[in-house]
Amino acid sequence: AQSKLSYDGAFLGKLCPSYLVDAQHCVWYGECGDSKIAGKKYNCNYTGPPKPLQAEGHELLAELCPGYDYGDRSLCCDVDQLNSLKGSLQLPLQFLSRCPACSSNFMNLFCELTCSPHQSRFMNSTDFNGPSVTEVQYYIGQTFTNAMYNACKDVQAPSSNVKALSLLCGKDAKDCNATNWIQYMFNINNGQSPFPIIPIFSDVPVSGYTPMNNKTYACTEGLDDGSGPCSCQDCTKACGPKPVPPPVPPPWTIFGIDAMTVIMWISYSAFLLIFFGAVLGVWYYRKRTIMSEYGPILDSNNPLSLNADNPDQVNASCCETLGERFENALRTLFSSWGSFCVRHPSVVLLGSLILVVGSSGGLVYMRITTDPVELWSSPSSQARQEKDFFDSHFGPFFRTAQLIITTPIVDPFLYSPYFGGSDVPFGAILRKDILHQVLDLQLDIESLTATYEGQTVTLKDICLAPLAPYNTNCTILSVLNYFQNSHDVLDHSAGDDFFVYADYHSHFLYCVSAPASLNDTTLLHDPCLGTYGGPIFPWLALGGYDETNYNNATALVVTFPVNNYLNDSVRLGKARAWEKEFVKFMKNFKNPNLTVAFSAERSIEDEIDRESKSDISTIVVSYVIMFVYISLALGHINSCRRLMVDSKISLGISGILIVLSSVSSSLGIFSYCGIPLTLIVIEVIPFLVLAVGVDNIFIVVQAYQRDERMPQEELHQQIGRILGDVAPSMLLSSLSETVAFFLGALSNMPAVRTFSLFAGLAVFIDFLLQISCFVSLLIRLTANRLDIFCCAKLPEGQETRTDSFLFRFFKKIFAPFVLKEWVRPIIVAVFVGMLSFSIAVVNKVEIGLDQKLSMPDDSYVLDYFKNLTMYLHTGAPVYFVVEDGLNYSSLEGQNAVCGGVGCNNDSLVQQVYSASLISNYTTIGFTPSSWLDDYFDWVKPQSSCCRYYNTSGEFCNASVVNSSCVHCRPMTPAGKQRPEGEDFMQFLPMFLSDNPNTKCGKGGHAAYAAAVDVYPDLTGVGATYFMTYHTILKESPDFTEALKMARILAANITEHKMNISPFPRSIFYVFYEQYLTIASDTAFNLGVSLAAILAVSTVLLGFEVWSAVLVSVTIAMILVNMFGVMWLWSISLNAISLVNLVMCCGISVEFCSHIVRAFSISVKNNRVERAEEALAHMGSSVFSGITLTKFGGILILALSKSQIFQVFYFRMYLAIVLLGAAHGLIFLPVLLSYIGPSVNKAKVFSANKRNAGTERERLLNY
Repeated sequence: AQSKLSYDGAFLGKLCPSYLVDAQHCVWYGECGDSKIAGKKYNCNYTGPPKPLQAEGHELLAELCPGYDYGDRSLCCDVDQLNSLKGSLQLPLQFLSRCPACSSNFMNLFCELTCSPHQSRFMNSTDFNGPSVTEVQYYIGQTFTNAMYNACKDVQAPSSNVKALSLLCGKDAKDCNATNWIQYMFNINNGQSPFPIIPIFSDVPVSGYTPMNNKTYACTEGLDDGSGPCSCQDCTKACGPKPVPPPVPPPWTIFGIDAMTVIMWISYSAFLLIFFGAVLGVWYYRKRTIMSEYGPILDSNNPLSLNADNPDQVNASCCETLGERFENALRTLFSSWGSFCVRHPSVVLLGSLILVVGSSGGLVYMRITTDPVELWSSPSSQARQEKDFFDSHFGPFFRTAQLIITTPIVDPFLYSPYFGGSDVPFGAILRKDILHQVLDLQLDIESLTATYEGQTVTLKDICLAPLAPYNTNCTILSVLNYFQNSHDVLDHSAGDDFFVYADYHSHFLYCVSAPASLNDTTLLHDPCLGTYGGPIFPWLALGGYDETNYNNATALVVTFPVNNYLNDSVRLGKARAWEKEFVKFMKNFKNPNLTVAFSAERSIEDEIDRESKSDISTIVVSYVIMFVYISLALGHINSCRRLMVDSKISLGISGILIVLSSVSSSLGIFSYCGIPLTLIVIEVIPFLVLAVGVDNIFIVVQAYQRDERMPQEELHQQIGRILGDVAPSMLLSSLSETVAFFLGALSNMPAVRTFSLFAGLAVFIDFLLQISCFVSLLIRLTANRLDIFCCAKLPEGQETRTDSFLFRFFKKIFAPFVLKEWVRPIIVAVFVGMLSFSIAVVNKVEIGLDQKLSMPDDSYVLDYFKNLTMYLHTGAPVYFVVEDGLNYSSLEGQNAVCGGVGCNNDSLVQQVYSASLISNYTTIGFTPSSWLDDYFDWVKPQSSCCRYYNTSGEFCNASVVNSSCVHCRPMTPAGKQRPEGEDFMQFLPMFLSDNPNTKCGKGGHAAYAAAVDVYPDLTGVGATYFMTYHTILKESPDFTEALKMARILAANITEHKMNISPFPRSIFYVFYEQYLTIASDTAFNLGVSLAAILAVSTVLLGFEVWSAVLVSVTIAMILVNMFGVMWLWSISLNAISLVNLVMCCGISVEFCSHIVRAFSISVKNNRVERAEEALAHMGSSVFSGITLTKFGGILILALSKSQIFQVFYFRMYLAIVLLGAAHGLIFLPVLLSYIGPSVNKAKVFSANKRNAGTERERLLNY
């Protein structure tokens, strides 16, 4: 564009001829004398007219000042000055050239300053050193100043995830304005200006000088040379309105109260009204018809038909007959099997032993998975596949060892800058003596050595060094790296005997504003870059500050990134060995002035492992208590004389060994198949199988103890008959649980799937061993031998058989009370009330797993988690990965991704940038780094970055001074365009190998070497990523929401750009993905389990569908009530609690199925009597077999150091047992007494016929 010189020479000559002469007056020309700034020169004082530019400078002038057609006119600069100008402005132009309007205005400022033939109009030399000009005043129009700033204020620096002005203004971009930016650039302390240039801003003439007010371009305008307007990312005005997050949906309320609460209150009230109305109506009706107190509400049974004089006349339906025949077939089968086991105990026991030992032999192949990824993320899940893709293309995320350091000293202090300005408060953690102590700690950690397989391992061997091999210093993200990790630099100050002009305070304040600076603007002139060659962003190294007032920090964060390795066990082993030494060192570290929370990559895994080992004693005590109880409770002692005979300790121990054998067999069989175990399997399955197995053992033993042998009936026949009676009930519960568990293995969650497989097989093997081994051992009940001391035998004597106390309690007190007419409605009302409450809060159960719960109470990691939540301000990095297939060599492919000039407004980078503008909603905290945009800036011919030796074609770094180094692309209109085709691929490897330096800040080696997967033959670019950061995430729902929002953003990019399909990747995604679908997974798993229980129960209850429905409904009520308990007891829904809910489904079968089956085969006259008989006979076995067995063991879990045990095992197990017992022993009998299935006439007829004329008929009638 034509410069706005604002002056028409002829017109001004007529008005003021002398002024025209002054307009052509220079203030300097040429260079002479070295500046105080190393490598810089002063300009020579010259007040004569402009001189013609040498021919060799024409091209350079056109490069630096495009659009200024000086032609053959004379200038106030020579070629040397132009070269100096180019060298000084290389770095800022590399960042600002993303926006043509910005860079044009910026160069306008410096071109006018350096070369304008009208210098004397707006410049005044104020200080000289011999022939050299050592200070000038530069009068700049305020309009020009504001326009230049407005065009540049939004320009991004992609590799740093910050705005370019943060790197070029000497302070954070938010604190930079139109005037202080120019003041900083003209300040000698910035290391680039060779002498002070004092800017004076005004739109009106000042002291006879007319400020330079050239034409400017807004960032929304294109240039006259064809350059387009700046992109939305670099120019907010080009974006249109700022994106607005959708409003948060209001909570669902009715009359201002939670809707579910209101609905369930109304539903519960309506139920009570209808139910009690029906009860009162039936009671009134019965009083009028003088019915029995225990008459059912719906009299579907006709007792006369059951006790008819002619028993051959039975009006049984087809379904009832089929059920009776199936029941009879099972009874016959199990009776024959029981008789065989008693007659051939040696064969059965030996065969079982061989099978158990053979199955358990697989334990030698047992693998225990402790890798959290394997535990919580399915190989087929989206996050897992994305992780595998990322790791295979870019390598796994680096490991970290991190310190969060605070101090008990709480008093902040004030720093008063020498050169004026308000006092700056500093947090106590930034006291110099504290920083020295932190640096001592940091240096001690750097010097740690570990040993791995006889080799010494140091931090340098394993650390992340992005500029290696040129710079092998480790990356250490620490405030001390602003001082190059040096005590001397930290103590560096500038001053005299009276004042301190600059010290660590001023250097710190500068570096947190410009972390990539190579030279601060204070008198110290120390660099801010870390020793590893990269910036230390303050939001990563400081904590506990407000907004961006980093000086208020209350915590220091020191991070040691350590290389991670994929499929390299040796190097990974070295990293883990060093981390172990690091943890050991930090555990022993003591300093009264420092409070240090720390963690290494291996810390969580180590602490979980320690926790598991420490909980072994708790688990053992828990099982010992249950074993002791079982051994003692199985016996039924009739008299003191028979104490050692009736105690049955050995039988109890045998039952326990059978349970353990079934567990070991299940583990062994799946170990043969190569399926690894998890800690959940090891901790939960013995508990589950013990619950199921012990219940069955009590049922068998107590059935025998209550039975009278019939006349002429041998022992094997009696035990066979007993097994025929109880084994179908055992089969019902065991098969229901087995099928339910195996169907639960359909889950995508590895922990749930593994548990379901192992549990299903263990329960089924346990059932098989109980009906074989245990039945063979039942012969000990009749041998009259002393328990344990089996060689001794009591003399035969007549003993009176009595019922156990628990059986008598259930038969005489508990069952009659529960089924009293006035008690039953109260029980229904209470349990339906519990159900209503649980339904109302089921959607309020929190989803996720607080990572603090996974640690022991005394773990050092808990302090780290606490400090992480309290102090950190930045979340985990998130990578938007573009898979292979996009053609980056084409304009279309570039525009779909990039964020600079000419890129699509809905490109990947632009959409991520837009998301960062509403970070509170999207959780995307920063503008993404973009290798593609930085590559375009790097390869421009105006930049000194991309050069090669014209002799060999090899890359020539910008810091190299060699005449054979030439620009990669010509200074032509075509050369200034983006590279395409072969050009694009030719220079890309050079960009990715170039280290940033003072001449070129855009080198891609440090930032992007791992971000671009270049094909080996340089035919194209494969997968790439664009990195940004999440906002700070504190609680489990925050992490889940962050994953959800990142995927929504990626899907939106895909929708707009059909040729690319990016996916987001962050380190925590594999762990939190499960929570996106945990609610539906839970509903699916529990629904499938209930469906399996319904199907199996229908068949094994003799095709009595209604009985199976009642079992399933009661179990469903228990599960819903479990959610109510989870809400009350702050138990979140996650994989662990889902495993427990699946287990709850299985254990609930034990509480319910035996009662329902006993009810279905009862031949009493009405529902109430049948329910009472079922509760009396089965209730005591269920109560003693499950409830009491588990209760003692569960209470011990409360003493565990593990918070997971306390929350997910103690609390949930206790709830499972109490809810199961309450529903199975209280609610279910009452429900059966109201709406239980009608008596099966075919079964009653068969039972009467089978027992006719026997002693059993008398017992049944009794």
